[in-house]
Amino acid sequence: MNAFVNSRFQSLNWKTVVGVFGVFMVFIGLMLLIPIPVSLYYDDQIWEYFLVSAVLSFVPGAGLYILFKPENEVQLKEGFLIVSLTWFILSLSGALPFYLSGVLPSLSDAFFETMSGLTTTGATIFGGTTDSGYTNPAIEDVPESLLFWRSFTHWIGGMGFVVLSIAILPLLGTGGMQLFSNESSLLTTDKITPRVQETAAYLWLIYFGLTLLHFFSLWIHPSMNWFDALNHAFSTMATGGFSTKNASVAAFDSAYIDIVITLFMFLAGVNFVLHFSLIKGDIKKVFQNRELRFYVICSVLFAVIISLGLKFQTGYDWADSFRYGFFQAITILTTTGYGTDDYLLWSPLPLLILAVLFFTGASTGSTSGGIKMIRWLIILKDILLEVKQRVHPKAILPLRVGNFVVSPLQVRNILAFLLAYILLFLAGALYLATLGFDLPSSFGASIACLGNIGPAFGVFGPVDNYAILPEQAKWVLSILMLVGRLELFTFLVLLAPTFWRD
Repeated sequence: MNAFVNSRFQSLNWKTVVGVFGVFMVFIGLMLLIPIPVSLYYDDQIWEYFLVSAVLSFVPGAGLYILFKPENEVQLKEGFLIVSLTWFILSLSGALPFYLSGVLPSLSDAFFETMSGLTTTGATIFGGTTDSGYTNPAIEDVPESLLFWRSFTHWIGGMGFVVLSIAILPLLGTGGMQLFSNESSLLTTDKITPRVQETAAYLWLIYFGLTLLHFFSLWIHPSMNWFDALNHAFSTMATGGFSTKNASVAAFDSAYIDIVITLFMFLAGVNFVLHFSLIKGDIKKVFQNRELRFYVICSVLFAVIISLGLKFQTGYDWADSFRYGFFQAITILTTTGYGTDDYLLWSPLPLLILAVLFFTGASTGSTSGGIKMIRWLIILKDILLEVKQRVHPKAILPLRVGNFVVSPLQVRNILAFLLAYILLFLAGALYLATLGFDLPSSFGASIACLGNIGPAFGVFGPVDNYAILPEQAKWVLSILMLVGRLELFTFLVLLAPTFWRD
């Protein structure tokens, strides 16, 4: 038996895997200390559970690092394994305050809520009754420090645990590139600097600056106090969608708040490398970016169609039509998942366009989930190229995106990604259908979790929640969130027998 295990796993450096994994446990342990001042400020009696949770993560993590301190740089296989397991196990650590405090007595609910936070999905189980008959507290009844923690998990998950750790933990050395490439899609675009640690640090600096700007833009409005503004700033820049209110952003009933959040959701959906270019004054590079142009066109086009549908089919006035139309289009396209209106009550045209947006996602290198704009742009160009090729069969027609030629291998990879995405979506929907959920609910929950969107259709609509799911279904959908956040193949490669062979 030992010989079999050794032959199957000898290609992996397990000491490096365990040692780096210990680093991330230490990291989440430190993060669990941050909500303690919020708990003491509001005197919600939760601080001790955060402290215990931090110790339960920090001490084992420090022990693993000391015993298995990495001596070699992280290689490709180790990177895949570390990234996938990190998000899963750290979601368990992040769930401890919910579970130990008794606010969520079900570990499945606590894990689901935390995975939804870290993957920036925004699907919640608060405010609903579970299949066992227990009613979870409404969001307004949750202690403030736990509300802060769930929004903060969005924020640290938005740019990614791995990217943050590389920015502040130089012990990974140049081997951190393997983790960075497995965690972030930024390496498919121009790098900011030659060094991955410096790149990660710049990205987080931009992320922090935009979050701070968004916080102040919300706080100046009388409908939001500092706590609401901070939580929504975390959720918006992470394109997550957790709110401090059961009614989400609709609870503030403010056109100003809607417009500001719409703007920052859009900015969060832009490649952060382009944010850096804009800060440097390289405006030409920003406006020449084909994905950004496509992102802007799709955002405006779909938002206008939805708004016109609300005006002429649903009967809203012009102001509300564009206010709700643009907000809901951007929040779904960027996979944020806030709500200002119950879109399930909309007429067929805007509802259909919104359903299409569930399969989009914003830019590569943003905090958005989903399929991403660059993939759809290349697929559309490939379709047009195929039409031209039929007309001129002997012509050599390269597929170009701006000045870059997309190779047939890259097109094949994108098509494989899209096919895998659709198959996983259908598998998730089929699983929910076997549990007795109707078609809109099954399809909606599956794509909303895989695309890291949050609200869906049917019984999982924008004014509902996911508490009704059986416990095993919450674990399945949590895995879908993780797979979608890691853009499928980083996780799916672990299921391949060849991964475990030398």
